[in-house]
Amino acid sequence: MTRTARAVVLAALLALTTACSDVGGTGDLDYVAGTGAVVSVEADEREKPVEISGTTVQGAPLDVTDLRGQVVVLNVWWSGCGPCRSEMPMLVEAEDELGRDQPGEVAFVGINIRDAAPENAAAFERDRGVDYPSLYDPGSETLLELGRYAPPSMPATVLLDRSGRVAALINGPVPSKTTLTTLVEDALAESDG
Repeated sequence: MTRTARAVVLAALLALTTACSDVGGTGDLDYVAGTGAVVSVEADEREKPVEISGTTVQGAPLDVTDLRGQVVVLNVWWSGCGPCRSEMPMLVEAEDELGRDQPGEVAFVGINIRDAAPENAAAFERDRGVDYPSLYDPGSETLLELGRYAPPSMPATVLLDRSGRVAALINGPVPSKTTLTTLVEDALAESDG
C-alpha cells in the first residue's frame, strides 16, 4: 500500500472513530466528549415541556407529546457510534425491565441523528432487538427543542418527566442500567407524591 493510500485509509478510520463526537458533525473543535455524567434538574427549575415530533426510522409518525403522563427516556444515537452500539443492549434491557415493572408508566424513544438512510437505522435496531420507536432526524433539528439541555454529543440520554420537561441528562454513555432505572424511578416517584 502506498503512503498516499495509507493516509487515505487512516483519514477514513479517524473520521469513523470521531464521527460521534458531536451531533452537528465532526468539525466542532470545541467538542468535549460526554463522560456519562448525570445532570439532574430540580422540578422547580425545569423549563417548558418539549415538543418533539417526526417520523420514525420505520416511516411512522411519532409525537412525543402523545406520551405525556409517562416518564420518557430519549436516547440520541447513531448506528456507527461505538459507544452508542455498546450501550444499546443495556437500554433494551432497561426498557424491558421498566416496561414489565411499570407498565404504561415509562416510554423509551430513540433519536437517530446521523444514519445516511432510515433503513440503516432500522436494520441496526432489528439486529439489537430494539422494539421501541426511534425518530429519524439526520439534521438533529429535534434536539433544538431540548434548549439548554440539547446534548453536545452522542450517545446522550434525556429523561422527560410526566409533564414532558427535561428532568435529567446523561451526556455520554449511560454509566449503568441501575443509573438509568434509578433516574426513571425517581421521576415516577416525584409525580406520585
